[in-house]
Amino acid sequence: LPEVLINNTTYPIGVADLAITDIPVSLDKFQTKATPITDDELYASSVKKMELVKDRHGKSIMISLVKKSIHSLAPSGNTAKMPVLTTTGADDGTGRKRLTFDDILRLKTQADELEIDETSRRLVLCSVHVNDLIAAHKDFKALYYNRTSGKLLNMLSFEMFDYVANPYYNPTTKNKLAFGAIPAATDRKASVFLSLDRAAEAMGWTKMYVDLPTTQDQRTLVNF
Repeated sequence: LPEVLINNTTYPIGVADLAITDIPVSLDKFQTKATPITDDELYASSVKKMELVKDRHGKSIMISLVKKSIHSLAPSGNTAKMPVLTTTGADDGTGRKRLTFDDILRLKTQADELEIDETSRRLVLCSVHVNDLIAAHKDFKALYYNRTSGKLLNMLSFEMFDYVANPYYNPTTKNKLAFGAIPAATDRKASVFLSLDRAAEAMGWTKMYVDLPTTQDQRTLVNF
């Protein structure tokens, strides 16, 4: 950030370069395997097969995209500027310590010390941690959970979300497992904190491919 002078009496003020560089963000490529649709299915079925296939391919890519996105936004390991904190609650019977409200307070303290803008703070709780809070605090559901929408309400300067496919971490090394890796019994699904000021979004485009029917197969192939 630029240097700020307070009650300056020295002129000329001086010049200091502000290093601003582009950070390349590479895009992942998502592809679906082709789905065959025969002419018989198109004309004989009461189900609009083509529309159904398009919808399911689009949803499948979106689900994969969101899973990969939350994994990419989570830190790869514990650092001073993006700490990985461990939960401190009671053992749930499997060796995992439950998330507590005090753990979220600790995260808030870390964000405050890092001077992260409160308007940019997002906390995506995994479903296990949401259940921990509901079970441990009888008032949590009434105060921070919208029964109608099923969404979490904002708290402690965080805009709150929950998601079922958050990444896994090794609680001993505090390192994130690779995307798609099978977690060990001792690995734990994590809640993810991010700052919009320190995150990047790069959206690509989606294209549908269609192979027209041949004389022998008389079927269409569709993928995205």
